[in-house]
Amino acid sequence: MASERDIRARLQRAGQEHLLRFCAELAPGPRAALLAQLEPLEPEALGEHCRRAAAARAHPSGPPPELAARLRPLPPERMGTASGGDPQSRRLWEEEGFHQIALNKVAVLLLAGGQGTRLGVTYPKGMYQVGLPSQKTLYQLQAERIRRVEQLAGERCGTRCTVPWYIMTSEFTLGPTAEFFKEHDFFHLDPNNVVMFEQRMLPAVTFDGRAILERKDKVAMAPDGNGGLYCALADHQILEDMERRGVEFVHVYCVDNILVRLADPVFIGFCVLRGADCGAKVVEKAYPEEPVGVVCQVDGVPQVVEYSEISPETARLRAPGGGLLYNAGNICNHFFTRDFLQRVTREFEPLLKPHVAVKKVPYVDEEGNPVKPLKPNGIKMEKFVFDVLPFARNFVAFQVLREEEFSPLKNADSADRDNPSTARRALLAQHYRWALQAGARFLGPHGAQLPEQPSLPSSGEPAAVCEISPLVSYSGEGLEVYLQGREFRSPFILDENQARALQP
Repeated sequence: MASERDIRARLQRAGQEHLLRFCAELAPGPRAALLAQLEPLEPEALGEHCRRAAAARAHPSGPPPELAARLRPLPPERMGTASGGDPQSRRLWEEEGFHQIALNKVAVLLLAGGQGTRLGVTYPKGMYQVGLPSQKTLYQLQAERIRRVEQLAGERCGTRCTVPWYIMTSEFTLGPTAEFFKEHDFFHLDPNNVVMFEQRMLPAVTFDGRAILERKDKVAMAPDGNGGLYCALADHQILEDMERRGVEFVHVYCVDNILVRLADPVFIGFCVLRGADCGAKVVEKAYPEEPVGVVCQVDGVPQVVEYSEISPETARLRAPGGGLLYNAGNICNHFFTRDFLQRVTREFEPLLKPHVAVKKVPYVDEEGNPVKPLKPNGIKMEKFVFDVLPFARNFVAFQVLREEEFSPLKNADSADRDNPSTARRALLAQHYRWALQAGARFLGPHGAQLPEQPSLPSSGEPAAVCEISPLVSYSGEGLEVYLQGREFRSPFILDENQARALQP
């Protein structure tokens, strides 16, 4: 370990010597902890990070004045759709996706670095329960979808196969996530096929370019955004691990979408048959001002443009058919070839421009007193996973139905949207639809038959509570054998045990 003198000299070169201003007051243990945190920070990189943060904060936010003239929707040849298209094409995509899964060429990669702060909890989001009858967490739902898609691919192709699960965590989420998986026996997945790795952390910075001291013995650090994936892949030799396993295609997604379809065969097959090296699932924007990024083209190059960068006038533009012209909402759900990820880590990652997030960052004042600010006082620099889209040789987008594949969990129930209640309702409404489509009928508390057309008011629950385990059905397939022509009372849980009991 470097000496205090060496670390002080390096901080001087970076213009950040203030991080040691309380060092002489610290007991040996806290002093050693602070020096250990500071040692990996290269002076040139630290100084540049702080300068870039302050400079980025100084630039006005909002729509660049010339952007509207450079924007274009994605051309139709770059688009596919999960519904409303040619059923034969969908069957071919699904068949190809299952074929690649059966060949052990597909992996899933979870972006799980964020804490559940906005949810009002201190643990990782993946450990959250939204109040399902089964009490399953997001992590369990996702693990069971992996098991089911492995099973389906194996049955179709007459083989045993594995979909490795790579999980990118942060300093905050690695320990709790690893412990949670061990406590739950990795949800019956082989632990050798669940690979956790940690993204980098970057110092939070004041508006005038000084790294923030959170405590006398600790620098305020934050994960480098989900775009930190590309450095983390290189730091932990993840792509080398994929190559050893024979993985060629990677499905990347965020932890907070309760409806996410891991290793979705239709999406995988679509991208593979189109020869894509990079793909994105999108949903139709619900309304012009919806706060989601838009997948489109800028100067003919595909990218995600943040909602804050699009003027209200541009957001409201209509296509000839009447829908929004820029309607491809980004949901952080991507396809990458391993070759593309290797090119990104080797060539393009240094070209990615960090984004500014202005936050309330706890700090110590000049006298060493802890302060919890009431308004934003610091800058966290983040990269986004979609920042690499412009480097793709063949980018495609795949539009899916929001009610089938996208319901994010971001806020506590006190918020109007994207909260535990909306996520729970979205999943239960989906399962109710699946059950009705499979021929089930549901009875109310007094024995009256409930509506066969599922309707879900914006603030209400489905007519019947029906939860279907991912181990029974991945996307609504195969339910007729258990449900057709039968009546059930709400609440109804169709898990593996119940399915065995209902099987003829």
